[in-house]
Amino acid sequence: MTDWHHEISAASARINGHVLRTPTAVIAGLGLSRPIEVKFEQMQHTGSFKPRGAFNTLLTKTPGPAGLVAASGGNHGAAVAYAAQQLGHPARIYVPEIAGPSKIALIRDLGADLQVVPGAYANAFEQALAWEAKTGAEQVHAYDTVATVAGQGSLALEWEDQGLAADTILVAAGGGGLIAGVAAWLNGRRKVVSVEPKTCSALNSALKNGAPVDVDISGVASNALGAKSIGQICFDVAKETAMQSVLVEDQAITEAQRLLWKAHRQLVEPAGATALAALTSGAYTPEKDEKIAVLVCGANIAPDPFQ
Repeated sequence: MTDWHHEISAASARINGHVLRTPTAVIAGLGLSRPIEVKFEQMQHTGSFKPRGAFNTLLTKTPGPAGLVAASGGNHGAAVAYAAQQLGHPARIYVPEIAGPSKIALIRDLGADLQVVPGAYANAFEQALAWEAKTGAEQVHAYDTVATVAGQGSLALEWEDQGLAADTILVAAGGGGLIAGVAAWLNGRRKVVSVEPKTCSALNSALKNGAPVDVDISGVASNALGAKSIGQICFDVAKETAMQSVLVEDQAITEAQRLLWKAHRQLVEPAGATALAALTSGAYTPEKDEKIAVLVCGANIAPDPFQ
């Protein structure tokens, strides 16, 4: 059984100096009845939380001449490309066409050998596995390894160190690496609520079915939250911590994006606004005195407004 406190503590120490300590705030408005705590993780290197897991993985491995390979909906690929660039490793990144031009350009600009493939994340992952088998390149999984989850969990450790007061944290889920890391670190000390689009509901579907299942993916956040099935680590952590899961409509996500921009001038991608959408749409209704925190996790909107 994984000792998550040890793994995440070690990851936090290991990646210190390689990732940013992202800011937090207490904000009001947004049509909500109470202030909420927010962590602006979209201000991390490459515009998402993903470098935490990428650096933790790479700093525990010694890649060979073939370097690294990763499959990604976009943000993980950018993080691996950035970490590889910083640490001096070659990297081949496979992304599906739905990653979109903004994330594709970001990965290419970071110097990776970028391969764009038809289909969704699952198709990109098949190609990455084939490249690994052919060349011996080191695979950096987007969400379902201990090293990745522990790296993402450093975010929760950091947030508590910054004075997190909330009873409940809302976190978007795709493949589940981020929310698994957050829940594993908190270990029941605070409630963790998974928020997914109705059109990308891998964790919600797994919890309803009692095991990970394949789901159809579509919608505004599919290039970040569009995992075909939830990672086994996330599913196990969700079951162990009795994680609550809620779903939101695409319209609620785009409205949450708009609210963050109008009220606080924070420009975030749909996945980055998904957790907030649970509050602003009423998909999650807090108890009377429940203190709420929201994780804003991604900034890579499409199209890139300055491309």
